[in-house]
Amino acid sequence: MNSSIVAETLKYDVSERIVIVEDIWDSIANVPAALPVTEAQKQELDKRLTAYHANPNAGSPWEAVKQRIVAK
Repeated sequence: MNSSIVAETLKYDVSERIVIVEDIWDSIANVPAALPVTEAQKQELDKRLTAYHANPNAGSPWEAVKQRIVAK
């Protein structure tokens, strides 16, 4: 990575750097073929999707999970 790009980015405040990171992530997400999924990852995703379809109420909503994490 070009260290001058990193140095320039670090001049921005945190909220601006977060926007930069979001923009970079969005640009990566727009090219899904650039991030191939392994066979093991595909199998895990299929397993989780099957489990969800079998019992969609088994999980916890994000807010409940977040509260448990923050409470620790």
